[in-house]
Amino acid sequence: MAAAAPRTGAEIRAAFLDFYEQRGHKPMASASLVPEDPTVLLTIAGMLPFKPVFLGQQQRPAPRATSSQKCIRTNDIENVGRTARHHTFFEMLGNFSFGDYFKEQAIQWAWELSTGVFGISPKNLVVSVFREDDEAEAIWRDVVGVNPKRIVRMDEADNFWASGPTGPCGPCSEIYYDFKPELGDEGIDLEDDSRFIEFYNLVFMQYNRDAEGTLTPLANRNIDTGMGLERMAQILQQVPNNYETDLIYPLIQTAADLAGVDYQALDEKGKTSLKVIGDHSRAVTQLICDGVTASNLGRGYILRRLLRRVVRHGRLLGIDKPFLKAMGQSSIALMQAVYPQLLERQEVILAELEREEARFLETLERGEKLLADVLAAKPQQISGEQAFELYDTYGFPLELTEEIAEEHGIRVDLAGFESAMEAQRQRAKAAAVSIDLTLQEAIDQVAADLDATAFRGYELLEQSSCVLALVVNGEPAQVAAAGDSVQVVLDTTPFYGEGGGQVGDRGVLAGDGLIVAIDAVSRNRSVFVHSGRVERGSLSVGAVVHGQVDRTCRRRAQANHTATHLLQAALKQVVDPGIGQAGSLVDFDRLRFDFHCPRAITAEELEQIEALINGWIAEAHNLEVQEMAIEKAKAAGAVAMFGEKYADVVRVVDVPGVSMELCGGTHVANTAEIGLFKIVSESGVAAGIRRIEAVAGAAVLAYLNERDGVVKQLSERFKAQPAEIVERVSALQNELKASQKALAAAREELALAKSAALAAQAETLGDYQLLVARLDGVEGGGLQSAAQGLADQLGDGGAVVLGGLPDPADLSKVILVAAFGKGVIAKGQQAGKFIGAVAKTCGGGGGGRPNLAQAGGRDGAALDGALEQARAELSVALA
Repeated sequence: MAAAAPRTGAEIRAAFLDFYEQRGHKPMASASLVPEDPTVLLTIAGMLPFKPVFLGQQQRPAPRATSSQKCIRTNDIENVGRTARHHTFFEMLGNFSFGDYFKEQAIQWAWELSTGVFGISPKNLVVSVFREDDEAEAIWRDVVGVNPKRIVRMDEADNFWASGPTGPCGPCSEIYYDFKPELGDEGIDLEDDSRFIEFYNLVFMQYNRDAEGTLTPLANRNIDTGMGLERMAQILQQVPNNYETDLIYPLIQTAADLAGVDYQALDEKGKTSLKVIGDHSRAVTQLICDGVTASNLGRGYILRRLLRRVVRHGRLLGIDKPFLKAMGQSSIALMQAVYPQLLERQEVILAELEREEARFLETLERGEKLLADVLAAKPQQISGEQAFELYDTYGFPLELTEEIAEEHGIRVDLAGFESAMEAQRQRAKAAAVSIDLTLQEAIDQVAADLDATAFRGYELLEQSSCVLALVVNGEPAQVAAAGDSVQVVLDTTPFYGEGGGQVGDRGVLAGDGLIVAIDAVSRNRSVFVHSGRVERGSLSVGAVVHGQVDRTCRRRAQANHTATHLLQAALKQVVDPGIGQAGSLVDFDRLRFDFHCPRAITAEELEQIEALINGWIAEAHNLEVQEMAIEKAKAAGAVAMFGEKYADVVRVVDVPGVSMELCGGTHVANTAEIGLFKIVSESGVAAGIRRIEAVAGAAVLAYLNERDGVVKQLSERFKAQPAEIVERVSALQNELKASQKALAAAREELALAKSAALAAQAETLGDYQLLVARLDGVEGGGLQSAAQGLADQLGDGGAVVLGGLPDPADLSKVILVAAFGKGVIAKGQQAGKFIGAVAKTCGGGGGGRPNLAQAGGRDGAALDGALEQARAELSVALA
């Protein structure tokens, strides 16, 4: 009698490891969630601990290995709880071959494990292979015996693994579970998440990719696989999602008990909150166990964010007292058998959970007070900007804002909130995009054949050099004439090539009758590329030219770059010693510094930072620049940018007693050369990342002159002294508010007057009265009042939908309102859901209460069609 297939999470884990240990694999304990690899914050994949082995940087621990590796990923955090299988914490079961067995053996064992040990029927399995991997397809088809119709070829994005742009890489093959095999083998679409789930990924590391993209077979080929424990548990336990497996569901039950709710009886929103709590509770417990503490930076910020999401969702479920300790205790009890260190560090884990929850509850309290202040002003609605500030600055969930506002009969501008959220996403996207220094194909090919350019710009601002290569108007050439756009490679150069956030130098290349204006210098690998235009004479390969850096531009860049180092030092001193750089830009007329910090820097702190930096400038510190071994530099306290790769010997820029950083940029010799430093702005550009923009040196004068000009214009217009401008503007604002309030009241009266005649147009549908009409020239508040008034006239069976353009000449703003009587709601219609769906026709959205709701749109031309849609749908629903 065959043994029963493993079903529990513990049984699945043990069966996997036993299977491969019996086949000569060395069992390896899970590595910490805090990796040794400095290029990643957390362990994100099962293969990460073995990455140095695959890259040839470490000796292999054995020819074959197997492990169950705990992992953390937060890139798709918003999907946690919403999909069937997104997680922050998960376990990856893996088997690895370091130059031992390869493709055929890995495929056979994967199939044997899946169908034999786990007892999955071949009818429920589908295999994917890389589109060019004929070998893998043949093994699956001819050796294993998989039905050819259930082997799917996929593109590089899905089925090709690489460690980076260069280095080891190879095709993948994945095994999918088919929940609906009865649908047959024709037209299989593995993107259909409702039918298929990928549970086992086999990576065949067989190539090395060079800088040109050429693939060369590796002498020692490797195998790297990963099976998601949670996914296999879902399959074998036959539950609808990963959360309802025995790996997570006990935590969901703990949270449900604390909230006094029944998971199975909840709507999707409530279930999602419980899933988030269950998932994140595992993650935070394991993170703290591995030594991560909550902070404003890096791993600490990830932990803090997860902790706060748990508290938020607990609040949404009605848990109004501290509960993280209880979730931590439940998490430890659930996982301690396989991770006994959880029990060893239980006291530390629970103390950190309690401490962080207390801090966040204080933050939430501040958010609630701010919301109370907003509501005290009795606004018609809470603006999208206000709701977003509560969410972004105070961690106050939008759902809580909506709930509290609804209790006061006020709605939240959801479209405005989404607009503010999208603006932040775009800022984050812009902040995350690094500058692409890859030049066009011609110069890329030219640079690949040349040795590194000798840079002399630290000591010299002009020198003679030989032209090694030339690209004219995008094509390799030997000669360039006046008017040509050129890219020039020299054997040696005084021009700084863009790098480390600092822009490249400007200047000229001169010769006998020759002038080439250089407006940018970049780096292609280690080759400096001078881009510009031939203004006079001709330039040829082999010619000797005299390069002259624009001294004014260089001085400005140097001042801004040294000021950037001082800014980082000041932030560490004033805000948080753990502040870390997230990016920078050093230009000729400004500087920008991005850094990890989950909150805005206060005005008082900005003043302190400015004063500190200007004090260091006035103290006239001589800079000390030297090259040294990287380990010696780090031991001396030099600051390195996290994730940046450095050579064995590095350049250290030291402002004694103030700042010491690894940096290849150009700097002033003495801080006094900077002259003055002025912060222009401070803002958020992504979650947990702030940005300070500033000016230094000569650029400060230009900035102050511009501001002085604005003040003079305002003084003339207001007929006031500069010191009186603020008071005058405040008075005008108060007058404007009063006028706007009066205008809104008048418009509301006008809307009511206009709508009075509409009641007679209502259609009778049995026991119901339907009125759909267009009313332009009325703002949202007036349209709501009109709709409510009409619904009151029509009684419990009344269904009113009004739409209009507040400004008939502006088709970019549409307002739609629905008001439903009690009878219509009893019929199953809800104003919020109904009007939100209709608004999509106008390119918008919205919602509100079942009896009264408002939505917006951006396509006024579609308004009539949207109203006809509303009339048709309600006519059918109420018939």
